[in-house]
Amino acid sequence: METLRERKKQRTRDALLRAAVELFTSRGYERTTVDEIAAAVDVSQRTFFRYFTGKDEAALALVEMTVERFVEAVRERPPHEPPMEALRQAVLDGWHSINEVVESVVPVELYLRMYRVIESTPVLLAAHLRRSAEVEEDLARVIAEREGLDVDADPRPRLAVAVFSGVMRVTERQWTTGADFSLDGIRVLTSLYLDGVSPALLGDWREA
Repeated sequence: METLRERKKQRTRDALLRAAVELFTSRGYERTTVDEIAAAVDVSQRTFFRYFTGKDEAALALVEMTVERFVEAVRERPPHEPPMEALRQAVLDGWHSINEVVESVVPVELYLRMYRVIESTPVLLAAHLRRSAEVEEDLARVIAEREGLDVDADPRPRLAVAVFSGVMRVTERQWTTGADFSLDGIRVLTSLYLDGVSPALLGDWREA
C-alpha cells in the first residue's frame, strides 16, 4: 500500500512535470530554465533535481510513460497473435487508452503538443531517437520470448521490430507536421501506415 510520503513525492513529481510541459509548450524548450520550472511549483532547484536529472528528462517523461505501457501491452497480447499483429494492436489500443496513462498528470492535448516540441528541438529529438533504439531491443526480446525464440540466434524478432519502429517513426513525423494534429489523426495514420506495410514491402509498385 502506498504511504503518505510516497503519495506526496508523486504529487510533487507530477506538479513539476506538468509545469515543465506547460512551459515547454508555451515558451519553448530552450527558453525554459530549471529555475522557472521549480518556481512554478514553488520548490527549489534542488527539489527539481531530486526527481529529474535535467530538463531533457522532464521533457521526455510523458512519452516515456506511454512507451513503458506499450512494451507491457505487447507482452500481454494474446499468445496466438503473430508478432506484427501483437505490435499493431498494442499501439492502437495504446492510443485509445492514452487518457488513462497521461491525464493524471496533464491533459492529453498538452501531451500531444509536446510531440511537436520534441520534433522541433534537436537535443530532444536526438534523445528520443536514442531511447527508441533501446525500446526496439526491449521489444525484440519480448517478441522472442512470446515466440519461444533465442533473440541472438534468430534475427526475425529484431527485423519485425525494426520494420514496426520504422513505420511508427514515419507516422510520428507525418503527424507532427501535418494538418490533422489530433488524437484521431495519429490513430488514423498509425492504422493506415501499419496496414500498408505488407503491400509496400511485398507488392509491385508498378502495377496499375
